[in-house]
Amino acid sequence: MVKEKFLAHKSEDKREQTVQEHLNGTAALCARFAAAFGSEGQGRLAGLAHDLGKYSAAFQRRLNGGAKVDHATAGAAECCRLGQSSAAFAVAGHHGGLPDGGSQGDHWEDGTFCGRMKKAALGKLEPYEAWQKEIRLPPVSQPAFSGGPEEMFFTRMLYSCLVDADFLDTETFMAGKEQDRGGGDPMEVLEGKLQSYVSGWFPPKTELNRERCAMLEHCMEQGKALSPGLFTLTIPTGGGKTVASLAFALRHARTHGLRRIIYVIPYTSIIEQNAQVFRDILGEENVLEHHSGVLYDIEDEAGPENSRLARATENWDMPVVVTTAVQFFESLFANRSSQCRKLHNLAQSVIIFDEAQMLPVPCLRPCVFAIAQLVKRYGVSAVLCTATQPALDGIFREFLPDRPAVELCPPEVFHPEIFRRVTFRREGKLSWETAAERINGQKQALCIVNSRKSAQKIYSLLDPEGAFHLSTLMYPAHRKAVLTKIRTRLKDGLPCRVVSTSLIEAGVDVDFPAVFREEAGLDSILQAAGRCNREGKRPAGESIVTVFQCETPPPPLFEIPVAAGRQALNRYDRPDSPEAICCYFQELLDLKGPEALDQKNILTLMERDYMPFRKIAERFHLIDSETRTVYIPIGEGEDLVRRLRSGEHGRALFRALGQYGVSIYPQHFEALDQAGDLEVLEDGSAALTNLTLYDNDKGLSLTADSGKALFI
Repeated sequence: MVKEKFLAHKSEDKREQTVQEHLNGTAALCARFAAAFGSEGQGRLAGLAHDLGKYSAAFQRRLNGGAKVDHATAGAAECCRLGQSSAAFAVAGHHGGLPDGGSQGDHWEDGTFCGRMKKAALGKLEPYEAWQKEIRLPPVSQPAFSGGPEEMFFTRMLYSCLVDADFLDTETFMAGKEQDRGGGDPMEVLEGKLQSYVSGWFPPKTELNRERCAMLEHCMEQGKALSPGLFTLTIPTGGGKTVASLAFALRHARTHGLRRIIYVIPYTSIIEQNAQVFRDILGEENVLEHHSGVLYDIEDEAGPENSRLARATENWDMPVVVTTAVQFFESLFANRSSQCRKLHNLAQSVIIFDEAQMLPVPCLRPCVFAIAQLVKRYGVSAVLCTATQPALDGIFREFLPDRPAVELCPPEVFHPEIFRRVTFRREGKLSWETAAERINGQKQALCIVNSRKSAQKIYSLLDPEGAFHLSTLMYPAHRKAVLTKIRTRLKDGLPCRVVSTSLIEAGVDVDFPAVFREEAGLDSILQAAGRCNREGKRPAGESIVTVFQCETPPPPLFEIPVAAGRQALNRYDRPDSPEAICCYFQELLDLKGPEALDQKNILTLMERDYMPFRKIAERFHLIDSETRTVYIPIGEGEDLVRRLRSGEHGRALFRALGQYGVSIYPQHFEALDQAGDLEVLEDGSAALTNLTLYDNDKGLSLTADSGKALFI
């Protein structure tokens, strides 16, 4: 008698993969991935169970063009019978995404987990009993959790192992061989490359470089001496924290057998700059830059290296990954396989949160919870890296009571006064005209204000020679071109007066002899000060950072940070002192109130509802932006918009278009649309049609062609 053959996949060249082969292959990979956080057994179970529903006659017909079949619920039900709820959820969601748990009252046709388990219990699934002849599900122990949020986090990590293993096993079969993805050098080789890179720094020749080298060496020593855990790295602006943090991470990873280093950075402008530093040190083959501004395509004509990097973005299987805070945290609260697939590769990593003070306050508690979970259960060393350390001790104590943060570079390691390269001066209210007059009095100066309207107004009053304007009303490629001109004029000693919104503060490497900053949060003021006398070539007494009030009140978004900043400035003579910084962040959190630190009630929902994966994914957004994007068809943007208009919608196209997009508020968008200045395409994308509204100096006009609208 011929044994019936159950197939999981058929390739284009007519090869066949049996369900048994696919389940065993997936289980082996999933177990290996989950072993990184001590859950090899759960990983093997999920891998073996995930496609048990393919043992049905209905699914076998599906392989030959038959109707779609729910094949995931079967394996989830078998995991449930073994008391393995996390594996059951992972299996249930391995195609459609992790479902909400629901309740016992759900109908069997509901898409919730409880509804689907009722569907199995009532015998509403296609018969799949043949699995018992080929597969044995192993008994495993269920981990203990302190509550719903911890169990959800674990389930999402297990789900990540499963979907990555499933994709990889399927990909290998379909291609007939393993695909080139990830890889890179081991940590000891990478550390050797760093040592070669910094060898020229020793012996240091200037006082400033002596301090930088002292901090670098201390970070490397701490990397070896300290066990994995939670750390802060507080290095003054200009102290070399990018290289020092990398040095700690490499030494720490090599010492403790950690697998990769992940940099989480708030802005793409900082990412591009830092990623290039890492590539210069470690080699391009070891660094994955993953954010909306980078183009990778698996089928790209650029060759196999580009395809390798494209595949690595799917699961972050690279030694060094540089990504955005949005990508990182939204993946940790997602429910879809495409976002969650990489999460298991966070385990046993060093994760560095650069500019940690910029974690958005409305999501602060969920973000801290996620970091704490990674440290507590998943072998992660987390480093909060900044010149202005936020006051997060109290929140971390709530989620990680036994693991207080250790400072990697305490003040006794360096002399803070050497990094004090500016003198702060407070002014009262300045009119736009007075502010422009003061800026014009400097050969080179930077003025940073809180609104686009103020930036445009002050810019219009500057002497034309060497005057520049920067704001998010300019598309990114335009801003980059302007920044290149600014850096050239600064270097050549030519007149250079810049008015910008806050986009220039974080990670933009410019050096002005004088900076004017409209009142803002203390962290913003200190970031602005980092653009003044950045290289320490001038005396601090001659490098003035002037803090002033604009003639218009700050936008609502700035009101609380301005109030907290004013308190710290009133209380302390030195705004850059640790005491002033601590005072500011404590005041900021107090003014916001505890309910503002989890504005969407993410943690409350996880405690209250049964495993609400879908609800959390829909609710959690690091930045709740109500803006809409308008593409500007200028330069290369003209061809990109033409391709979009012709119906092309590939991921690579939208990433390229990102360099020519301007985000604007809905009322601004509506005014432009009503005036006939936009072409709104079928997918909701919009392109500017009236190019007279895009100024080569100031970007997109705040006024529509009708002249009816003016916006902050």
